[in-house]
Amino acid sequence: MPFIPHTEQDVREMLATIGAPSIDALFDEIPASLRIQGLDGIPEGLSEMEIGRLMSERARLDGRPLSFIGAGAYEHHIPSAVWAITTRGEFYSAYTPYQAEASQGTLQLIYEYQTMISSLTGMEVSNASLYDGGSAVAEAALMAVRAHRKSKSLRVLVPSTVNPNYRRVAISTAGNQGLRFESVAYRREDGCIDREALAAYAGEDIAALVIQQPNFFGQLEDVDALTDWAHEQGMLVIAVVNPTSLALLKPPGEWGKTGADICVGEGQPLGVPLSSGGPYFGFMTTRMEYVRSMPGRIVGRTVDLDGKLGYTLTLQAREQHIRRGKATSNICTNQGLLMTAATIYMTLIGPQGLSKVAAASMQRSGELVEALTQVKGVRAAFNGPRFHEAVLLLDRPASAVLRELETQGILGGFDLSVDYPELGSALLVCATETKTAGDLARYATALGAAVQKVRAA
Repeated sequence: MPFIPHTEQDVREMLATIGAPSIDALFDEIPASLRIQGLDGIPEGLSEMEIGRLMSERARLDGRPLSFIGAGAYEHHIPSAVWAITTRGEFYSAYTPYQAEASQGTLQLIYEYQTMISSLTGMEVSNASLYDGGSAVAEAALMAVRAHRKSKSLRVLVPSTVNPNYRRVAISTAGNQGLRFESVAYRREDGCIDREALAAYAGEDIAALVIQQPNFFGQLEDVDALTDWAHEQGMLVIAVVNPTSLALLKPPGEWGKTGADICVGEGQPLGVPLSSGGPYFGFMTTRMEYVRSMPGRIVGRTVDLDGKLGYTLTLQAREQHIRRGKATSNICTNQGLLMTAATIYMTLIGPQGLSKVAAASMQRSGELVEALTQVKGVRAAFNGPRFHEAVLLLDRPASAVLRELETQGILGGFDLSVDYPELGSALLVCATETKTAGDLARYATALGAAVQKVRAA
């Protein structure tokens, strides 16, 4: 709970200094018709001790459920040092380094982040992070249209295996700027992009193909073949990746013969807690030839007249730094604090540590699927390799099964029925290195009981 030091006398003196009769007067530009007339549902003010107890009681009501939900946000172990350092005043209160020469520490940290993300994705250059994974996909689509000078269309192919939330954000953001997002079907046997459906676009003028790896179902796409096909058709390739998986999987910069052109993703797995959905941060990397089409900012390293290392904002393509009409983006918010946590996380666990996290997550996922598919009425939806998520098909309504699991303190997965109704009753489940053999056994037992209790559809 923050400490607020201002007394009533302090408030009166501040108001007198600025010539305002009351705090309400500071908001007099808001029309009276738009102002709330009362806060009937809000109780009288409490003391610090009383509010502390109330919040503790409310927190206990949430409980500590065992979560097997993934779908774009993942529970990983975060070393305590990560946020102990991130929340130091030097990082916690710092903001955009408008005067770069006065913000050397912040700029160096961003530079180190860019270096790590570029290395992880196998690309040549990174920006200073974005708002989240969904907006990063939207920004990548806009960037692809800007960078692909030979393409006269505003068409982007987005397979249905791409995170549906990312697709919705892309349509909301870039669709209103004229881009057309066209869906590509997936194969029911392995949950991967349908190459025959993709072949229907051969020879057409399309700016880019989006490939998510692992895809939303957790399945591994044939990224080499897809990348080469797209390039043969004159399309750019936008890779959407889980950063943890890159400790084991081929980086986008090495996909196919020449690699992907733009790589984006959600950075939350790198030291950012789930936090009920945010804040998170997005990342973006690309080839050097497209650097001037990239949104956001790029920090570079140089030397001063005395030969000492120094850091500067090398490229500043966001609207806060240049004329709005020339900006590559007006929403490329840099989530600096989350990027700081990710940099510290990657530094602390290192390449070998990240590989261990990824390998343990894959192993736990395999064990989870094996345990859950032993339950009568539960089977895996797809064959083929996957990372740490899988789709399960149930012979009971998934929503009802999930509600029953919640009564047992288990968040059993993501219900796919809204976004993928053709699958029927389906769950997307996830396991990371945080899950133990006991956790998996508890879930399997609870799922068996829930399936028996819920009536068949």
